Amino acid sequence: MQIAIVGGSLAGLFAATLLAGDGHKIAIYERSLHGLEGRGAGLLGKRDTFAVLRAAGCEHVARVGVVARERIVFDRVESTVVSEMPPQMQIPWDYLYRTFRNRVSKSYVLGRRVDSVRQDGDQVVVVFDDGGVEMADLAIGADGIASVVRASVDGSRGTNTYAGYVGWRGLLPERSLPAAAAAKLLERFAYFRMPRSHVIGFLVPGPRGETEVGARRYNWVWYRPAPGPVERDTALTDSDGHVHPYSLPPGAVSDRSRAALTEDAERLLPRPFADAIKATDRPLVQGIFDYETENMVSGRIALAGDAAFVVRPHAGMGIAKAAGDAMSLRKHLLSKPAVEALQSYRNERAPLGAAIAASGRELGAQLS
Repeated sequence: MQIAIVGGSLAGLFAATLLAGDGHKIAIYERSLHGLEGRGAGLLGKRDTFAVLRAAGCEHVARVGVVARERIVFDRVESTVVSEMPPQMQIPWDYLYRTFRNRVSKSYVLGRRVDSVRQDGDQVVVVFDDGGVEMADLAIGADGIASVVRASVDGSRGTNTYAGYVGWRGLLPERSLPAAAAAKLLERFAYFRMPRSHVIGFLVPGPRGETEVGARRYNWVWYRPAPGPVERDTALTDSDGHVHPYSLPPGAVSDRSRAALTEDAERLLPRPFADAIKATDRPLVQGIFDYETENMVSGRIALAGDAAFVVRPHAGMGIAKAAGDAMSLRKHLLSKPAVEALQSYRNERAPLGAAIAASGRELGAQLS
């Protein structure tokens, strides 16, 4: 079959790799001009993540990571509790993305912005913003939180709900950490909590998967309240005064906002975290949203990944959920006609997506 995949991040790449391996003709339409490297940091390996790596013949990715074996928890007076924890490995997002993109590079089309998708008899019509049209036997909407494919599946109900807070994120070379901060933070999972806010930090591999000491990166996330549309839009306003709907990429945060972030960190956070934030040249901001599909499938059109269920990051399950979606699509398309296969996919994955989304909301409840 000819399968159109809208969205070239990991949900789309997982599905594309598995389905291409089964002989389907794949076209992946990614709206960005330059690809998505640099958009992620590290991710926890979960069962479905490892399973999709095995299914795709990419097990080597699971051996590239940074392992934390200690947890450090700060309190308000900067005393700390250090404890052992089960080994926790962070797999590099960029390395995972690059590996899967390389597997389907000939089918990966950059700068191709899809405007709409509709079913026409036993085919799907993909319409692009330049007026171009492509036909396919199936379409998979893996186009994330800003999905345009949702409209073909959930209609006017396909709108995200803002959770009332944002995540400021930073990723910096470990050598950029001041020595005192490095002594506290490196090799550990670090955590500090305050009312309606918390900050975490951990090591991830370097941009090319480097795991040697000195070549890794430190990743921190500070969840902060921004209740209501005014505070949300203020947090998501870039250096040119443009309000972004969901996130600000690295380099878009204004000098004024970055200075305010640094000042707040000095005032509110333990010194090691404040130093890490001050040392970060290009922080980004991620608005936290919720979304649960009502239908997940409509005829020959299916949603996958964040296009179907936007899961708050506290659950650490976004990538694993995308991997599970891809493996389910593959399983059912191997054994059933297309429309029946997508219904079986929906029956299997929709309850799991809803449960993961509920877990994320529960974990983030004290932040809302």
